[in-house]
Amino acid sequence: MADIKHTVRDLRKDYTQESLDESGVTKSPFDQFERWMQEAVAAKVHEPNAMHLATVDPNGRPSGRVVLLRGMDERGFVFFTNYESKKGRQMAINPFAALTFFWPELERQLRIEGRIEKISAEESDEYFYSRPRGNRLGAWASPQSSVIQSREEIDRLTAVLEAKYPGDTPIPRPEHWGGYRVVPELIEFWQGRASRLHDRIQYKQLPNGWMIERLAP
Repeated sequence: MADIKHTVRDLRKDYTQESLDESGVTKSPFDQFERWMQEAVAAKVHEPNAMHLATVDPNGRPSGRVVLLRGMDERGFVFFTNYESKKGRQMAINPFAALTFFWPELERQLRIEGRIEKISAEESDEYFYSRPRGNRLGAWASPQSSVIQSREEIDRLTAVLEAKYPGDTPIPRPEHWGGYRVVPELIEFWQGRASRLHDRIQYKQLPNGWMIERLAP
């Protein structure tokens, strides 16, 4: 344990690739996000749409996990999950969340805070039917976040569903599965700099638009 402690303590990386300035960002945080996402894809960042989703449980304790961004426009950031999962139950009680992207290849981080809303059934249908067949079966087979006895239980449920929907039989979207949108109130763009003196540009939503501010490292 002592070796691990010293190894973790001594891990260091100085960030020197880029800088970020108020004059170099777009007026819209969504345009700035799109620019950074395109650069992350071009840089072959591993799963650039992977984002940490933080929610709050009924006791006020934070709860986090990684989900995948599946859509973004000026309404917000969209992901999909089981409405009856742990995070789904938490968001039903406290409809606020935070997202974090980390792209170490570009020495960048993105933070988003806002309220949660379900997207329309039509939007959820459109995405569900674009998924691979196995993923659609999985949305039915998994009682997400519930305690199960073994992996065999999931395999058995999947086999039952494969028999129910053989071949090219259409698989309907479960009512308990669909999309959420994080409607941002704050978006922060973080660019690593040397000596931990990072550049942090924050967009804060105001009644008449977005205010752009620089934050201390």
